[in-house]
Amino acid sequence: MIRPAQSDLQTLAVHAGREDFLALGIHAPLIDLSSTYPVPDPEAGTASYDAMAAGGTPQGSAIYARLHNPTVARAEQAIATLEGAEACVAFASGMAATTAVLLAAAMDGRHVVAVRPLYGGTDHLLESGLLPIEVTFAEPHEVADAIRPDTGLVLIETPANPTLTLLDIEAIVRAAGKVPVVVDSTFATPVLQRPLAHGATMVLHSATKFLGGHGDVVAGVVATSEAWARRLRQVRILTGGILHPLAAFLLLRGLPTLPMRVQLAQKTAQDLVARLAAHPMVSAVHFPGHAGSDPMGLIGRQMAGPGTLIAFEVHGGVTAANALMRALTLITPAVSLGSTDSLIQHPAGLTHRLLDPAVREAEGITDGLLRLSVGLESADALWSDLSAGLDAAAETIDGAIMSPLQHS
Repeated sequence: MIRPAQSDLQTLAVHAGREDFLALGIHAPLIDLSSTYPVPDPEAGTASYDAMAAGGTPQGSAIYARLHNPTVARAEQAIATLEGAEACVAFASGMAATTAVLLAAAMDGRHVVAVRPLYGGTDHLLESGLLPIEVTFAEPHEVADAIRPDTGLVLIETPANPTLTLLDIEAIVRAAGKVPVVVDSTFATPVLQRPLAHGATMVLHSATKFLGGHGDVVAGVVATSEAWARRLRQVRILTGGILHPLAAFLLLRGLPTLPMRVQLAQKTAQDLVARLAAHPMVSAVHFPGHAGSDPMGLIGRQMAGPGTLIAFEVHGGVTAANALMRALTLITPAVSLGSTDSLIQHPAGLTHRLLDPAVREAEGITDGLLRLSVGLESADALWSDLSAGLDAAAETIDGAIMSPLQHS
């Protein structure tokens, strides 16, 4: 078959992981739900088991579904193609993938340097003491000084959750030196950003979000080199964190429309940002494409566009934020993102609730901050709903509300 250019993501998204369909005589991915596989030749079975235990792929029988699954492997192949990676390893959730990355890196060094903001679950895991690691939180310009002889990993997220702060991946990689850098690129997707092309060692996604894209699958993936993939597979075997084959099927179902979903929602997000910035109830708007939000010039150099997530702050704090969400009838008040429908949530009360309040404040996660994941609805329909919510928020404030402001 003709192989599309790596730059032709629209075509790659449709055909990645499907290259052998014609030879197999199928038009949709097969779902292999086997929990165990026959081992008619014990010696060959042992050789296959040894290969997988070392982080490789089956040499014959897959032995047992915790070790390998063909449907999962097909989804991994597709995502590796989209990220321009040698390999990809899929897990039962984004947090399972994050945990595996931290455990795999700990083989080289148990010290981790992390740059906030991060997804609240990731931040909480780093501080929980659950894993055999020591963490130093550093500002981007402090990464080089934070590196120690026992540093095994630098962990960043860009755009960051929930404030959409952008980090220069190449600058972080230079600061990290020989230490591997993992980038959580969930918000960007390979449509807008490919961290491996900028020097990162691993790119992490909560595939629950844009890659699945329909709010019906929980998954995590890590795209990387084959050498790192072998480590991650070893961790996955030992912890039992493999993705379920039905979830892998749903992930494959979502990939062909990924570029179109992201591009359409991004256009709508840009429209909504302008309206939010002009509204008197909105005290600040955080969006990579908004004026002053990209001082390093990363859009066009690192990212192909600003994305589909908007963070905005309302006057009146948590009371006004809650009133806004209660008034919505189209946008769903719920955590998660990247679905076909728009979702809104209150980070300080939900995804980042377990962070120390002082950390939340330092990272700009205020009580009035809301995170909006723009879906595929029309901009006018979404604005009508948001406008009603903002009117409800205004009723919680005594006296006249503020004049319209433009914020970055």
